[in-house]
Amino acid sequence: MDRLDEIAAFVAVADARSFTHGARKLDVSSAQVSKLVARLENRLKARLLNRTTRDVSLTDVGRAYLDRARELLEGFEALEGSVRDQSGPSGLLKVSAPMSFGANQLTPALLDFAAMCTSVQLDVVFSDRMVNLVEEGFDVAVRIGHLSDSSLVARKLAAVRMVTCASPEYLARVGTPTDLAALSNLEAILDTNARDPTVWRFLHNGEPHDVRVHGRLRFAGADACVAAARAGFGVTRSPAFAAAEDLRAGRLVPLFCHYEPELIHVHAVYPHARHLAAKVRGFVDFLAERYAGEPEWHQGWGSKHPAMAG
Repeated sequence: MDRLDEIAAFVAVADARSFTHGARKLDVSSAQVSKLVARLENRLKARLLNRTTRDVSLTDVGRAYLDRARELLEGFEALEGSVRDQSGPSGLLKVSAPMSFGANQLTPALLDFAAMCTSVQLDVVFSDRMVNLVEEGFDVAVRIGHLSDSSLVARKLAAVRMVTCASPEYLARVGTPTDLAALSNLEAILDTNARDPTVWRFLHNGEPHDVRVHGRLRFAGADACVAAARAGFGVTRSPAFAAAEDLRAGRLVPLFCHYEPELIHVHAVYPHARHLAAKVRGFVDFLAERYAGEPEWHQGWGSKHPAMAG
């Protein structure tokens, strides 16, 4: 077991490129991780890691050893998991998800999953920060929009419309815009989680059409933007799941439905593993079934309002 601890410490440090982050992943001290890696190198009579004050990198020998070491750890985990999994998903499942989607949609699903899988412990972090699953020890993440990390396995769960909307009171005060260009003259409520919050992209005659907007209110999150729009401060662009309840109740009115941009998607992502743990497989399958078909956040409001396309 001591040798397995040494190998696990080496893999954690190599993946994180840091003794500190590797130790955090294993929930041990940096000194303990350093001692385990040094003991492994001494036993192998080979240097596996280059150490500087700012970085940790693999030597050629370390790079070759890492692949085999990872296979060994995965095999050992699969061996233990095959016994544990006979009685269904179990163990600690660490999940990351965006703040707004977590609050609006994922929390009820998590509670239902917890009620169904009583042997699974949930550790859930809602944050709009893009976490590193491997370095930070997450088993699975829910992500929305374009996926840039090709090292992860991704499973598409659901589609999301991006809805431009405002309150009836605001539209009565300033007038309902009749074309996309009119948005430039309205007060926009900006979500700073977007790559460029001041540029809203639409599809016009099948072609992308960018409109530059401006406004004095900026929030890092869809929920706050929707709340400001509901209060009559201006027009906002929101994922449908954040605005659906207000749209159904008529507190917000959708604009330019015919010009909406391409759908974005909700994905479950998790690191590659030769043997996927039952807790991860069970959770991802549960979400896929939960969000199958037309998403709830697209229902119950489209027919309540005229499609305002300009």
